[in-house]
Parts: sequence; C-alpha cells; structure tokens
Amino acid sequence: MARMAHADDFALSRVRPDAQKPWFGIAVQRFGQVSALSQFLLGATLGYSMTFGEAFLALLLGSIILEVIMCIVGIIGQKEGLNTALLARWTGFGEVGASLVGLAIGISLIGWFGIQSAISAESLDALLPGFMPVWAWSLIFGLAVTAIVAYGFKGMQWLANITVPLFLILVGWSIISELTQHDFMELVTGPAPGPTMSVWAGTGIVAGGLIVGAIITADMTRFNRSRADVIKQTVVGVSLGEFVIGLSGVLLAHAAASGNVVAIVTSSVGLIGLIIVITGTLKINDWNLYSSTLGLVNFISTAFGKNLNRVTTTIVLGVVGSILAAVGILGQFSGFLIILGVAFPPIAGIMVAEYFIVKRWRGELDETRASGRLPTTAPRIVPATIVIWAVSAITGYFVTWGIPAVLSLILSMVLYIAAGKLGLVRGVGVAHTSQIAAPEQADATSPATN
Repeated sequence: MARMAHADDFALSRVRPDAQKPWFGIAVQRFGQVSALSQFLLGATLGYSMTFGEAFLALLLGSIILEVIMCIVGIIGQKEGLNTALLARWTGFGEVGASLVGLAIGISLIGWFGIQSAISAESLDALLPGFMPVWAWSLIFGLAVTAIVAYGFKGMQWLANITVPLFLILVGWSIISELTQHDFMELVTGPAPGPTMSVWAGTGIVAGGLIVGAIITADMTRFNRSRADVIKQTVVGVSLGEFVIGLSGVLLAHAAASGNVVAIVTSSVGLIGLIIVITGTLKINDWNLYSSTLGLVNFISTAFGKNLNRVTTTIVLGVVGSILAAVGILGQFSGFLIILGVAFPPIAGIMVAEYFIVKRWRGELDETRASGRLPTTAPRIVPATIVIWAVSAITGYFVTWGIPAVLSLILSMVLYIAAGKLGLVRGVGVAHTSQIAAPEQADATSPATN
C-alpha cells in the first residue's frame, strides 16, 4: 500500500516530509504555469485596449490578488500535505462536497488541456501550412504531455527544467527582434491601439485568467517544506510570469497595433516561433492534466469507493483531452469556462474560512498530521457549504461590477464565517476514510529523490 501511494504521487494520502522538495524547483514549475502561451494572449488583450502604464497597473493588481489567494491556500496544502480535492473533505465540504470539487477540477482542467493543445495546434498549422491537419497536431501535443504526466511529479519537474529556460530565451530573442523595429519610448508612452478598457476590467481579466490555478495551488505546495517556501515560490513564479510574459504581450500589441500577438511572433521568427509554441504548450498543459487527474481520482474514490490508479487515469484523461482538442473544443468550451470561473473562487473562500477561522474540522487534521495519516472519518455532507457555494457562484456570475471572481470568493468567506458563528456548519452523516499509507522513506526511483 505504501508503494501504491508513492507511485500515485500521494493522490489519496498525505505527502511525507521526506518527499518534499526545495522551493526553487517548484517555483520553476509555478513560473511555467503562469508564463504560458495564453499569457501572451492576455498581455496582448490588455495592450490592445490600454496604455502601457494602465496595463502594468492591471497586471500588478491582478497578480497581488492571485498571490494572496495562492499563498493562503498554498500554506494549507503545505501544512497538511494534501491535494485540493482531498483537503476539501475536512475544510468545509465533507465527502460529497469534496467529490463535487474534484469533479469540477477534473472537468475544468481537462477542458483547459484541450484548449491549450488546440491553440498550439492552430499556431503550428499557421507556421507549417499543409504539413499535417490541425487535429493531428492536437493529438500529438496532447499525447506527448500525457506520457510526461503519467511519469509523475518527477517527469514534470524534468520538463519544467528544460522548457522554462528555453521558453524564456526564445521569447526574449523574438521580442527583441520585433521591438527593435520600433521606438521603445513611443510604445511605452503611446495610446492604446484599440478600443479602451478600464484598469478595473483589466485587473479582472488578469485575476480571472489564473483563478483556477490559484484554487488548486495545494496540488503543488503540498510538496513544499515550509510556509516560507510557499510564499517565495509564489511571489517569484507568479510575478515573473505575469510581468515578463504579460508586459511583453502588451508591448507587442502596441508595436503591431493588434491583439493577435502570438500569430505575429510565431510568423515573424520562423523556427524559433515553432519552438516557442511547443515549449509554451508543454509546460502549462502538464499541470492541467496532473490536477485534473487528482480531481477525478478523488471524485471516484468518494462517489464510488474505488481507488483509481493515477497513471492509468492520467492516460485515459490525456487521450480524452487530446481527442476533445482534435474535434474542436476551443470553439465550444469557452462558455462553460466562464461559469467555472465564478464557481471555483468560493471553493477557496470556504476552505480558508473553515481552516483558519471556523475550524469545525481543523482539530481532526491537527491530530493526524504527525502520523502522516488521514482523519479516520469525514462528514458525509455539509448542507450549509453547498448552499454557500451555490449562492456565491451565482452572485459572481450575475453581478457584473467589480471582479466577479474576487466577489464570489469574498462573499463565500463572509457567508461561511457567519454560518459558522450561527452554528449552521454541521455535517450530516459520517464517511469512513480509506487509508492509503504514504511510504516511510522514498525509494531511489521516486520523485522524492529530486
């Protein structure tokens, strides 16, 4: 059983202290998440509708929001050594609620997996027209990432160590090549080339663009060694990703007077653009698939009492996501992602409120942490949490002022704390936890040795 937990990257157990890792390597993966090809699109969107100064402010405010959420949720994950979907059982959601969280994570991120593959496939088709169909590019990308993620955290760290530096070097080269054809000060001080957008709206785009990644941050930080490491890796990874890649997109949008910066970059630098597309996709899509797998494994474990093998689940989801990309998910999934964009923030709000303030089940986590085991039981369902989750998500969806993701998150915290003070946060039924023991010591072939 111990070897199973380790081979499955602790999908249904706590991460042991000997399996935790130095913060910098994980920061590289966090930066890889943020500095994706889609971040260029985000920067280009801001740059096309804002001045450089306005875009900088939007990126700053959006990054602060994301980093605060990531640090708080990440510290919970680091302390407990649990992934997001598993942690939710004892942070307000109960077994049923946690299974819904896992299912939402699985569906959302496999959708993003397909979208990222489709974006890259279309870019490559523009670079190499007629070389192979777009659907074939989608399958190749999706299956390549699947093979890496099936290998586990170790394979993903190896991938990040290669692709992140390469991506930065190539992006820097391509940007310099493009921007040297323009007066830099004019780009920085000039007006927005397209229809204007407010800083507040831009902040919402920045925060909303990575909000799902912020909510599932425990999937990554459970491998950290301390709270300080969580903060360091978050500030370094997110700040560099948002500003280096985001502001590059802003400048390129001003230079080209267009929001379609990715096409400009990839078409203007030939082979370099091709490699940028490949590395930009690989280093974000591995985490989409990884967290999607963890979410589904936890959902199946809770809903059907069956512990799926993480590697097998990864392969199945990877194949499904690749097929979705090949059949055109990019044009079909955006509406659903808008809904998930306001459905996810309340998850973090409820978890934070429960863990740090209400503490209805905090004692059970505290009592079992030192032994490396999970609490023996969890509430079957917490009705108040389900209601608060739904109300907060619906409010975030229909209220258009401010930043919907932040609004739904704060509302969920306020409502959960109020419900806790009124004694409404109560579990109905008891679910016994399936214990999958983590290994006493990592073996030489495991991710823990890195």
